[in-house]
Amino acid sequence: MVNSLRQDQPVLGGRKLYHILKTKIHPDLDIGRDKFFDLLRDNGLLIRHSRVYRPVTTLSWNRFHKYPNLIKDYDPLSANQLYVADITYVRNVEGRFYYLSLLTDAYSRKIVGWALEDSLEMSGPIKALNMALETLPPGSDLIHHSDRGVQYCSKDYISILQGIKCRISMTENGDPRENAIAERVNGILKEEWLNKEMITTLGQARDIVRKVIDIYNTRRPHSSVEMLTPEEAHAKKGPLKRKWKTIYKRKQAILL
Repeated sequence: MVNSLRQDQPVLGGRKLYHILKTKIHPDLDIGRDKFFDLLRDNGLLIRHSRVYRPVTTLSWNRFHKYPNLIKDYDPLSANQLYVADITYVRNVEGRFYYLSLLTDAYSRKIVGWALEDSLEMSGPIKALNMALETLPPGSDLIHHSDRGVQYCSKDYISILQGIKCRISMTENGDPRENAIAERVNGILKEEWLNKEMITTLGQARDIVRKVIDIYNTRRPHSSVEMLTPEEAHAKKGPLKRKWKTIYKRKQAILL
């Protein structure tokens, strides 16, 4: 059963496996979570994560106007109130980088827009933004938050946001915690799927990203939104409880 669930989600962790089994497949499962983890460990099914080199994707030394951070201590209470944007990378088998632009709904953690290009030019972020705006309900009071990269400060990008009367928010320094949700989604996609793929072409990479985002949005329970999938959380309203805890070990925070 574990191997079956991991067929499309190869590094699905123990807590999420247990949640899926207990709530969606075997509600009468007579086993506690600790015992379930013991079974995973005994059968070599626990997941270990590794770190990889990350190229620079934020070019913040630019001449464009920078906007203040509007989301300090701000928690959205429904979908389509706050979108967070970021750019990460996908590496092919030859070591070449493709650049993945993402827009994520901060309330539901649903990826609402994406584009994959072979350069850091503005076309990728603009394509991702236009995709997200296609499903944005009319009259939404939206905040768009990003880093201060040249792509997000550019006249073309800003004019699209101003055209829908969207409030614009940006990070104020290089601390990734100022755009933590976007950074976390980047990490999930790469650690659980993209870093394990043998990618040869941009077209193949786009097909893989499309499939991965669909799995992430519709099938992967998310510990920041009550273990709902982002698609399920997107339909909710009101505060969503977090189902994760942080353990400090050797001065390093580990998210469970």
